[in-house]
Amino acid sequence: MKKIVASGKTIDDAVRNGLSQWQVTEDRVKVVVLEQPSKGLFGLIGVKEAKVELELIPDPLAEAEQFLTEVARTMGLSVQIDRKQTKEGFYLSVSGSGDLGMLIGRRGGTLDALQYLVNIVANRYSDSHLRIVLDAEDFRERRRKTLEELSDRLAGRVIRTRKEVVLEPMSPHERKVIHSQLQNHPKVRTFSKGDEPNRRVVIALR
Repeated sequence: MKKIVASGKTIDDAVRNGLSQWQVTEDRVKVVVLEQPSKGLFGLIGVKEAKVELELIPDPLAEAEQFLTEVARTMGLSVQIDRKQTKEGFYLSVSGSGDLGMLIGRRGGTLDALQYLVNIVANRYSDSHLRIVLDAEDFRERRRKTLEELSDRLAGRVIRTRKEVVLEPMSPHERKVIHSQLQNHPKVRTFSKGDEPNRRVVIALR
């Protein structure tokens, strides 16, 4: 936790002086009054200023972004993180120089692991549950389109051969893409089988 001690003629002045050092608003700090102001002899000699201690309340997303930046740095990557809020939560998009494929990994495996860790870091500092989706170089969107095309292609195979198809193990997010793509298909249905991390989607005739 970051702490500073600030002083001023009044308690409010001391708090304002401390906030100006961090460039944050009062809702981002906890304030402890260390010394009340006093006027001394005849109101002139020995004037004592107010003294307060400010403790910075961590911003969950800022902490998550800092963690991600440090992980990238250890991998030799310099990254920028773009944050936006969605209906489901927050979306962090990573861009930068170097081989960002290192952050993505095979079929997004490294990206999924980092997303899990980023959520842990953010929720350690949050009063309410935060959901963060992590992406790099638009991998999530590209992967979604690939899975949708694969779903349609395999649905055609199931109809043609009249045999169900069992896909490779996928993350819950990727399985959801397959299920969503085919949920209204008139001739095939989908379901999952197996245990994590080897749970698979099955495409079968209705």
